[in-house]
Amino acid sequence: MARGGRGRSQTWKTFLHNHSAGIGAMDYKRHGTTSLFAALVIATGQVIGKCFARHRATEFRKFLDEIEANVPQGLNVHLVMDNYATHKTLLIRNWLAKRPRWHVHLTPTSASWLNQVERFFALITERKIRRGIYRGVAALRADIRSFLEQHNADPKPFKWTKSADHILASIERFCLRNTPPTNKQVNC
Repeated sequence: MARGGRGRSQTWKTFLHNHSAGIGAMDYKRHGTTSLFAALVIATGQVIGKCFARHRATEFRKFLDEIEANVPQGLNVHLVMDNYATHKTLLIRNWLAKRPRWHVHLTPTSASWLNQVERFFALITERKIRRGIYRGVAALRADIRSFLEQHNADPKPFKWTKSADHILASIERFCLRNTPPTNKQVNC
């Protein structure tokens, strides 16, 4: 937990993601999709998740209400999310404007890896979704709820395995390899 202002601040993250329900590779038949909204408590690894049939601003607003109900009043909420249009509608902007403890942080385009809740989506995909055979959305949603319950029974925070200096050095090496050399001529 970080200290800030007059009270404690615990970071919560949210991100919208879709999982498809289907069976087999050769005889694939799509049985529908669900949208899983998830908020991650960075300090503990706990996840609040909820499935919706669609991923419009209306559903996102309902999910924000769910987070609001689950976060103790004395804590700030840091909402880290991508630039998806649903996150920036008038409905959502007005909802957030009425809640001064909520702080929005938008990740840059193509930088979803900065959002740690993405690691949770990889985990649920690897350990539950990809292994399942779903003959309908209800079965998919039940498996997602089951995974969330199991995960939250013993949550563990995700940790960066590389230091900030190591990551920045890697980015610098990438830029040097991918930047064309400049041919400046010096006139004497």
